[in-house]
Amino acid sequence: MSVLEPALDARHEPSRAALVQISLAGVLWGTGGLVVQLIRERVDMSALTIGAYRMAVAAAVLVAVVLASGAGRALVRLVRAQPVRAVVVGSGTGVYQALYFASVVAGGVTLATVVSLGLAPVLLAVVDLVRTRTRPTPRRLVVLAAALTGLVLVSAAGHDATGGPNPGLGIALAVASGATFAVTTLLGRALAHAAAPLVVTTATTSAGALLLAPVAAVVAASAGGPLTTADPATLAWLGYLGVATMALAYGLLYAGLRTASAGAAVIATLVEPATAAVAAWLLLGERLTVAAVVGVVLIMAAVAGLGRETQTPRPLRGRRRSTTRTPSSGTPDDHVPSTGNHRYPAGR
Repeated sequence: MSVLEPALDARHEPSRAALVQISLAGVLWGTGGLVVQLIRERVDMSALTIGAYRMAVAAAVLVAVVLASGAGRALVRLVRAQPVRAVVVGSGTGVYQALYFASVVAGGVTLATVVSLGLAPVLLAVVDLVRTRTRPTPRRLVVLAAALTGLVLVSAAGHDATGGPNPGLGIALAVASGATFAVTTLLGRALAHAAAPLVVTTATTSAGALLLAPVAAVVAASAGGPLTTADPATLAWLGYLGVATMALAYGLLYAGLRTASAGAAVIATLVEPATAAVAAWLLLGERLTVAAVVGVVLIMAAVAGLGRETQTPRPLRGRRRSTTRTPSSGTPDDHVPSTGNHRYPAGR
């Protein structure tokens, strides 16, 4: 084993700041379901149409901020340097949301949430193990088990478990959503090192909005649902969805992905269903069962467990062997590479 391996391995650990950023993104996402419910109480607009408005509002706001901040050239450079990756990540963001909505309709909320959100951290954990050629630590296994158990408890306790009209199709769509979410997060982490979080969020959100908008329009037209509304409250909620749960939340996600692994990031995003359960209890008066409380506690404990894994590389005690002895000059013989905010190659 090389004396440099501890330092090189340590840089892959998620920083506490990164986990806080990603957890805050999960909190914002957790309020999204509540807002969608409030919108649908006022306007019979499909969830897919609401999702398209969400991405379109976010894209418009982000482009305006990029231009106002003088980051337009950086956005152009990113799109020119990583056009395929930016489009794939942005499109994937829109696709896994559409697949999730379809899974909810076919198989029910509980099935869609548990399968789609539960599959992603498992897939990314496997990818991390294959790429690093290491075995999972006991702590990481406990964190993953606690997170998935909490997800099941929150989802099953917070929603009607009877399911939808076509559970088989719902499972297939949920698996596709979870796999797309995992791939998008993995590619998004690589893209996060290519530019500032604001620039990355703008590029991917704009691509996703361009993909989702025509799909939502076609679906809404075929179903006979409304495409527009003049209701002021609905417009305000759509603005909140775009700015808070999309532009700000994904900006926090890409900022966190600069130093957190994709697997750790997805586990941290499980704060979303926990937030949704608590928000529904506080604002909608829904009953928070004992199982849901236990699930929330398990998810938060899992995220806290990820935080305890963060560590600062300790000074190496050993020195490289040399064929000749040199007088001590008061400086270490070994050069330890910096572990702070390391930029991985965009291609990973």
